[in-house]
Amino acid sequence: MSLPLLALLLLAAAGCAEQPLPQQAIRRDDCLRNVRLERLEQQISRCDAVVAAFPDDPGPRNDRYLLRSLAGQDAAACDDLREAVKLAERQPAEDLDPQLRSDLKVRQQLCSQVASPAP
Repeated sequence: MSLPLLALLLLAAAGCAEQPLPQQAIRRDDCLRNVRLERLEQQISRCDAVVAAFPDDPGPRNDRYLLRSLAGQDAAACDDLREAVKLAERQPAEDLDPQLRSDLKVRQQLCSQVASPAP
């Protein structure tokens, strides 16, 4: 086999090699994407990355509140909620999603009940 033909075959084989898929960028709504109760810890870890990527956005903290609540991590969930409320208060009212505003209000009441000592 001639050297130019061998070089051509090697280039063709290298061109056929499958390239790895690019890693998707973290999105704001990734916390609650494909939630599965049997994988809550992994989903909370994924949501930790979302919170870190969007530190000034109350939405991911609100989403992590839900995941932590489902996992029975009530104190950590309420910590997330309190931080989400603080972040939401820094935003102009017209910029805050009405559903998020409603979620925060309802969940604040739940957290105040969790934090209250039993009679």
